[in-house]
Amino acid sequence: MMDHGLLLYAGLWLSFALGHSAFASVGGRRVLERLAGRGDRLLYNVIAILHLALVLIGGWIELGGRPGFAFPWPFNILRAAAILAGIAILLIAGRSYDPARFFGLAQLRAGAPERVLPAEALVTGGLNGRVRHPLYLGLLLLVWGDVHAPLTLATALFATAYVLVGIHFEERKLRRLYGATYDAYRAAVPMLIPRLAGRRGTGK
Repeated sequence: MMDHGLLLYAGLWLSFALGHSAFASVGGRRVLERLAGRGDRLLYNVIAILHLALVLIGGWIELGGRPGFAFPWPFNILRAAAILAGIAILLIAGRSYDPARFFGLAQLRAGAPERVLPAEALVTGGLNGRVRHPLYLGLLLLVWGDVHAPLTLATALFATAYVLVGIHFEERKLRRLYGATYDAYRAAVPMLIPRLAGRRGTGK
């Protein structure tokens, strides 16, 4: 029998993926720049946050009342460890990036839209020397560690699908920005499963 609640939640996630990707495209960025000028990045983030909030609220309405899973205690310890590891990775990896640039505040201060600002330096050291996308890794550990009911399981599945597709498009953008430098980094460092020893990226 078709699970209409699950299908609706999947549709909401698909709407977020399509909308987020559309605004991240060159054409979408131009639309945001026409609407908000130097606040284009900030507007992009506001739209994404509001859209994701609607997706999660829709999922809670459709699936939130379903009973949770009964996991054995060793599995619950693993879940807790995944959540703690995810938080630690997000905090550590986040230090390598400029939060003002990410949230759009740097563009407001500079009086220029995202397109005009110079590209940020490619970060290949620290956690980025072990895995190319540590922020995504931290996020995935969080959502999978939080799996305890149908809603959180569906969220983890849909978020994972979104991240994997998003990485594909993000890496195309990074290759355009950094060229052979990114190709060499990509060849040396895994995408999401960290290399604990051996060859690492270099640089900042």
